[in-house]
Amino acid sequence: MGHGFDTKSVHITMKRDGGIPTKVTPIHQSSAFTFKDLDDIEGFYTGEREYLYTRVGNPNTDELGKAVADLEEAPVGIATSSGLSAIMVGILSVAKAGDHVLASHDLYGGTYELLANELTAFGIKVSFVSFEEDIEQHIQSNTVLLYTESITNPLLRVEDLHKVVQIAEKYKIKTMVDNTFATSYLVRPYTLGINLVVHSATKYIGGHSDITAGVLAGDEDLITKARQKCVNLGSNLSPFEAWLTVRGLKTLAVRMERHIHNAEKVASALANHPAVDKVYYPEYVSEKGRGPIVTIDITERADIKTFLKSLDWIKIVATLAGVETTVSYPLGTSHRNLPKNVQQDLGITEGLIRISIGIEDADDIISALNHALDSAKR
Repeated sequence: MGHGFDTKSVHITMKRDGGIPTKVTPIHQSSAFTFKDLDDIEGFYTGEREYLYTRVGNPNTDELGKAVADLEEAPVGIATSSGLSAIMVGILSVAKAGDHVLASHDLYGGTYELLANELTAFGIKVSFVSFEEDIEQHIQSNTVLLYTESITNPLLRVEDLHKVVQIAEKYKIKTMVDNTFATSYLVRPYTLGINLVVHSATKYIGGHSDITAGVLAGDEDLITKARQKCVNLGSNLSPFEAWLTVRGLKTLAVRMERHIHNAEKVASALANHPAVDKVYYPEYVSEKGRGPIVTIDITERADIKTFLKSLDWIKIVATLAGVETTVSYPLGTSHRNLPKNVQQDLGITEGLIRISIGIEDADDIISALNHALDSAKR
């Protein structure tokens, strides 16, 4: 088998036929696994048997974790119940009460709330700073982790991961990157020296808006700790959702190619619309393209409510990355609970719209967005 990304994404899943040569892995929709006797049970704890109870492990969830880890070129990975649960167990594999986490300030709102409100209740100290400025001046004696996103949500800043790794290595601290927007199709942070890579597999890994899942991949010692946190905190993924996510993963490459092709055309078209103040779209992510998301700011140029009501077949949602083009309103959904001053500092305005570009005909997407903008133009 070849080693190209497109080939790997189709063929890297495990084959567990149990003597029956199925073309795809069966769904192991079982809460528990049976044993012949006490010696057989003991075999699980000595490593001779793989599975005991689905919260502890399941062939389908293992398949997903391994598949994403292989695409990230990381040694191991685990699947969890959501992107946030993957972030949580990843951070807890590094940080404990009294430790300090230094995070980029321009994160997904749910991640910001997890760090600021929940992990601090565990005694973990968190600081949010601009990773575009001098990160080193914010590192403390108890800093154990640098956390950021490869492409930030929703303003699409491309993180300088080489700089993050250099600083972390200098101070002997760990690194963790959310790679949801870029996916391993565009960026593989682990190959650059990042210790932990996390995905909300709900998004591009699954790709069809029908599952909620997370995946964490990275250093074997950290993933071992994260796996135990996942078991103890009950953050496991169900076998059926893992199976669906793996099915979606097999078309990741072809979907991303179309998402990105369309996004580049949409970003260019909307930049010239009189109702658009600013288009946020990366100048460069990798040789494979500039990313699948386009964010626009129409502050004071158009009425936001009219724009959203005029979208016709484009749906308004609080998430992203399905095959259909959708829009989200960060101020009213993903980033609504951030402090007002943080929203202002980040540029989360009343006219900010994040567009998840689908795989439809690009001209149809542009036409629908232009119609909504024309209708809303003041």
